[in-house]
Amino acid sequence: MSDVICSAKGCRADAVWVLAWNNPKIHTPERRKTWLACEEHREHLSQFLGVRGFLKDVVLLREWESPE
Repeated sequence: MSDVICSAKGCRADAVWVLAWNNPKIHTPERRKTWLACEEHREHLSQFLGVRGFLKDVVLLREWESPE
């Protein structure tokens, strides 16, 4: 696996979470964009997307990469 880092501005920590999101004004309903988050920034990034109505799912990175 390549190095994956948190999407929070200035953070260089390893990502643990995938935040799947969609902007309904510009994306089709099935489209999912992703941000990566470390443990420290998961809640902050989730809230940022959530208050805008964009957040669709929060999944552990290891589960996102190898869904069962």
